[in-house]
Amino acid sequence: MSEEGMRRVTAIQNGTAIDHVPSGSSLKILGMLGLLDSRSTPISLVMNVPSKKLERKDVMKVEDRELTQEELDRLAIIAPNASVSIIRDYRVVEKRTVELGTELRNIARCSFSNCITTNPREPLPHRILVHSKDPLELRCAYCGRIQSVDDIVNNLI
Repeated sequence: MSEEGMRRVTAIQNGTAIDHVPSGSSLKILGMLGLLDSRSTPISLVMNVPSKKLERKDVMKVEDRELTQEELDRLAIIAPNASVSIIRDYRVVEKRTVELGTELRNIARCSFSNCITTNPREPLPHRILVHSKDPLELRCAYCGRIQSVDDIVNNLI
């Protein structure tokens, strides 16, 4: 099939293109980035399309918005192998890397209600440690409780 036959979303003039997102994960990513509530940002979304790299993938294009490094750190939780391209005047001007580090600092709160971080008299930074990247295992640095991706998404700071 030709490249033109594969194109499902039109080019954007300015913004961010996010490719190689695990199939079915794009709505979680939009929620993490705070884009589900935005009514003024045009978003193009293609879900569950064929991919040589992932078998199936999602692709997102966010017009008139460039992701910050903090947003890329959040993206890495769900799509650690995503490709992010910054687009200006219909051209890719920058490729940014998404990398899941060893610690998520002040990105999400621990989901355990008895964790010391939930006590307002103990102003500690919120630290989630990455114990394993494949399969993904996240743990609170203080109480050791395992945090699922859904826990992280639901407890974003």
